[in-house]
Amino acid sequence: MEKWRATTNLRRSLKSILNRQLSSVSEFRYLNEKRSCQSSFNLIRDCKSLGQVNAIQHRCFSSASTLVQRNPSFSTLNSDDISYFKGLLGEKSVIQDEDRLETVNTDWMHKYKGSSKLLLLPRSTEEVAQILRYCNSRCLAVVPQGGNTGLVGGSVPVFDEVIVNVSSMNNIISFDKVSGILVCEAGCILENLISFLDNQGFIMPLDLGAKGSCQIGGNVSTNAGGLRLVRYGSLHGNVLGLEAVLANGDVLDMLGTLRKDNTGYDLKHLFIGSEGSLGIVTKVSILTPPKLSSVNIAFLACNDYSSCQKLLMEAKRKLGEILSAFEFLDTEAMNLVLHQLDGVRNPLPASMHNFYILIETTGSDESYNREKLEAFLLSSMEGGLISDGVLAQDINQASSFWRIREGVPEALMKAGAVYKYDLSLPVEKMYDLVDDMRIRLGDLATVVGYGHLGDGNLHLNVSAPEYDDKILEQIEPYVYEWTSKHRGSISAEHGLGLMKANKIYYSKSTETVQTMASIKKLLDPNGILNPYKVLPHSLNS
Repeated sequence: MEKWRATTNLRRSLKSILNRQLSSVSEFRYLNEKRSCQSSFNLIRDCKSLGQVNAIQHRCFSSASTLVQRNPSFSTLNSDDISYFKGLLGEKSVIQDEDRLETVNTDWMHKYKGSSKLLLLPRSTEEVAQILRYCNSRCLAVVPQGGNTGLVGGSVPVFDEVIVNVSSMNNIISFDKVSGILVCEAGCILENLISFLDNQGFIMPLDLGAKGSCQIGGNVSTNAGGLRLVRYGSLHGNVLGLEAVLANGDVLDMLGTLRKDNTGYDLKHLFIGSEGSLGIVTKVSILTPPKLSSVNIAFLACNDYSSCQKLLMEAKRKLGEILSAFEFLDTEAMNLVLHQLDGVRNPLPASMHNFYILIETTGSDESYNREKLEAFLLSSMEGGLISDGVLAQDINQASSFWRIREGVPEALMKAGAVYKYDLSLPVEKMYDLVDDMRIRLGDLATVVGYGHLGDGNLHLNVSAPEYDDKILEQIEPYVYEWTSKHRGSISAEHGLGLMKANKIYYSKSTETVQTMASIKKLLDPNGILNPYKVLPHSLNS
């Protein structure tokens, strides 16, 4: 009877699907949870205090109590520096207020915390260039910052680095309706760009749960992936050009708007995903696809992970060009969302299932797309791949489906301590790691698996009431070793930041890392840009 009910729901609800409402998507937010100072996974801890914040020379982090030493070649701020920046930017753009500094010194998970005494808010590329030119001459370390929604400590200071936040650089420079090419400044909030393009009849090729806070410069600098990668690809393919300021203040104008440009080295790719360690991205040119009129969203249940894999293969074959998202979450993730987030309801309330799949299709022909999706869902149900399912019948139901998937990170934060791992793995192996971790941790913690199944990206999360070194010792380095053994990546879309800088060898060869270090040395010889991040600390000193 359950299959017949689901089949009826699928057929009936195909009649009126609309675009999901962007403004209802949950935003990442700060949660003021206190963390135990005894846990080494907790907030970065002072390992040596010399009486003043600026005098901190070492910090510890990670399960192995890795010692990060402040680079002795970096200068410390003085009154002359403050006077210079006030003369350049004006009083209001030179922030020394302790409350505001507390916010920008801390990541949104309250896991990493720096001790910067200065926040600068440039309004133009020229101001960024003058800031870096001065900091380089003084050997003042700098942390580029956007919306500060990162998960690996890449956008906050480790010690007393000067924070250069580009949020005031938030202008849309141009948009070409013929080509769909958008040119904008780095501080534009992603959701604002999505809204702008929606009014123009286009969409951003990038969609993230943190869209309400994250900025396009940070998205590009971390090569953010998100929910639409299965359809539109990564930012390496969608970013046509960018402008970046090097450590010495030189401005690299690579802000092309051409689909084809085969003149020499395509240097923009060095800055996409470099996490601000090679230069500060100040402007971006990005190719945006037209908004299509027919959008359908299905929320489905599967009995096992094997069925999820087969459903993905069938979706690629039978939905083809209209498939725009294929997301999955397990029963533990679903349970957390239902219990931790207000107003969230189970679309399939009859019972809890082992796995849930969210499929989105986007096309231009409502009738054709409806028939194509209906045929796929019915054949999948008859083949036993789907145990239950429903299609969104209106804009509100579509938003509620996405709220479940995008609400998992928020639910995990509300549940207590969370250890987060963002991994790329062969699709057939992805959930094996989740099963292995459950066996390894037993009753110590809850292991949650969800992510972008369509592009092989697992978000492995371990949830516990509080941070505990015993739990972390069971996770690391096992997770990294397991991923490396299966030729995966230890960072699919979150970057390396501070958290994984020393773990890069699990995914990259020694020769490759040495080449990266050579590029860093060439573009930033004094190492002032986002120090202690991306590359192993032994190469950053």
